[in-house]
Amino acid sequence: MRHADWGVLSPRWAGIRSQAIDVCGTSVHYLSADAGRAGPTHLLIHPMAGSASMLLDLIAPLSTLGPVIAPDLPGTLFGHTGSPHPRAAKAAPNARFMSAFAARLGVQDAVVHGWSMGALVAVLFTGSAPERVGRVVLAAPALPGPLPAGEVLFWRTLGRTGLAVGPPAARAVLRLTGRRLLDLKLKMVTASGNRSGGEAVGGDLSWLSPEMIALLNAEVRGAQPQRLGDAVTAFASVTSALFIDQRPIHRAIAAVNAPVLLLWGDQDALISQSTIDDLARRRPDWERRVFARAGHLLPLEAPDGYVKAVGQWLAAGEDLP
Repeated sequence: MRHADWGVLSPRWAGIRSQAIDVCGTSVHYLSADAGRAGPTHLLIHPMAGSASMLLDLIAPLSTLGPVIAPDLPGTLFGHTGSPHPRAAKAAPNARFMSAFAARLGVQDAVVHGWSMGALVAVLFTGSAPERVGRVVLAAPALPGPLPAGEVLFWRTLGRTGLAVGPPAARAVLRLTGRRLLDLKLKMVTASGNRSGGEAVGGDLSWLSPEMIALLNAEVRGAQPQRLGDAVTAFASVTSALFIDQRPIHRAIAAVNAPVLLLWGDQDALISQSTIDDLARRRPDWERRVFARAGHLLPLEAPDGYVKAVGQWLAAGEDLP
């Protein structure tokens, strides 16, 4: 779904535009909003296999702090950026894509926001293109947490084998069952729209706007089953980074030089408290804000609180000598 001005769907999205630009031969769709006042560019990275439109409820309030840009990553399930090669939907290629995209637009010293699996991309992007990144916001971050010894052994043996053979088999199955899976996803979204459910992600789904629920419904209905293969590639990539071999991401986390703000909801059913505590131990210099009763959909559940926390953090940074 694209609109010259998303205000045609809802006044809350007025001024947000769909645009396209060529990046290394691939047409890239992105959303943009002008700044309400002077400030740094905010570059948003959506959850892998999602789309930039998932961030619509955050873009408008965030534009009060500066211009906002949110691209569709390659191989998205609901977005409009194609997958230029079979591995494009993986985390590391996504980070290289973000570097090329930011360079194409001339973005420098941006505040980079990564949500969920987008946080993994944000960390890798920050390391690969430090000149493009001024500050980093990680929301409900899908980053490695501590693993019990028994799980470490499982992931390095059976898990590694399963990840090697699983995705190709899954892609073959999806060619036959993709539409059914999307219909199941639609039922889950509809349940959210009826203000029930939420066990899978935690938090209070009644905090999501009716417009966002309607949009998610429409995008699931319009999704192309053949693109589910890219979603499998993305999830396999993240699973490998979080469970099979955490060392590359731990090195990337250690190498981040930009100031980082970590946002997390205490009802997040996907990202545990132990993961957040482990990140705080590894990077005690990273600031942290915990949102009571919010879950994994934090940017959609509490967009105003999200922007308030970011604004206060940016203002405190400006006051430092």
